[in-house]
Amino acid sequence: MRKFIIDTDVGGDDAAALVMALREPDIEILGITTLGGNVPIENTTLNALQVVEECGREVPVYMGCNKPLMRELVTADNVHGKDGMGDCGLIHPTRKPEKLHAVEFILETVAAHPDEVEIVSLGPASNIALAIMKDRDTMKKVKHIWSMSTCGFGAGNITPVAEFNVFVDAESYAVMLNSGIPMTVAGFDLCLGDASLTPDELDGLLHTPLGRFIAEGNRVKLAFNESLTGRAFADLPDTVAMAAVLHPDVVTESVTAHCYCCAEETPAYGQVIIYDIKKPLSVKYDIPETFTTVIKAINPDLFKQYLYASLEE
Repeated sequence: MRKFIIDTDVGGDDAAALVMALREPDIEILGITTLGGNVPIENTTLNALQVVEECGREVPVYMGCNKPLMRELVTADNVHGKDGMGDCGLIHPTRKPEKLHAVEFILETVAAHPDEVEIVSLGPASNIALAIMKDRDTMKKVKHIWSMSTCGFGAGNITPVAEFNVFVDAESYAVMLNSGIPMTVAGFDLCLGDASLTPDELDGLLHTPLGRFIAEGNRVKLAFNESLTGRAFADLPDTVAMAAVLHPDVVTESVTAHCYCCAEETPAYGQVIIYDIKKPLSVKYDIPETFTTVIKAINPDLFKQYLYASLEE
């Protein structure tokens, strides 16, 4: 059975991703680690606890970094609501987080299960980078990192060239990217178009308690995207990434690449440059030696089938 740690800054799409994982019988979730990102860590932790409770599970939740390692926190409460879940009274967990810090939990768990633990990173990379910096030898025993991050092969969602999770803490992302741990990236580009949910599709989730929880938690996104683009839709990047982790048949195309993260204070901060190794460069650059798998395309209909199935009673 696959063993997971899910590292997340729970907003509405993270919540849907967690539900997919928590309701998947063929994986063991050893713990959920939280950090500041979409909203402050106090909210992301409450949201994680609530999702676990909604799913009727006993998975422990560990609090980690409340801010990036080298800068102040940038949040996305305009996208997710102040509480990260639509500000509609969904969040009232009866459980508490564990006392152990998330980074210590990650290191202890990887050490206890060498070459077995897969980390699913759905937020900024602060917790993972700190674990790598504290004990690189132990983190080399991580089996795989699955990361929702980067623009992929499209435009950014916070600057023209940067995706939110990387932009929040690009220094940490660079540490994770260059760690040598096997890594697969699902970019923001995958969640747009047919993979996003229309208002009618979101309303179609309301017939079950879990579906209602996810629909209401992502309702703010409709208004945000409509104000931004003139079209109401809910993009679910973390949910798409989780579907790719759990169900490889969702992925229709991927490439092996060298990836470079721009972590200096410039207009390119947070940009991840993807060098497809099959396409030779016309000029000579010093590019990273590590390889990353970058998902290039998914089957959006199959993604939605898996999402809908996870929300049924």
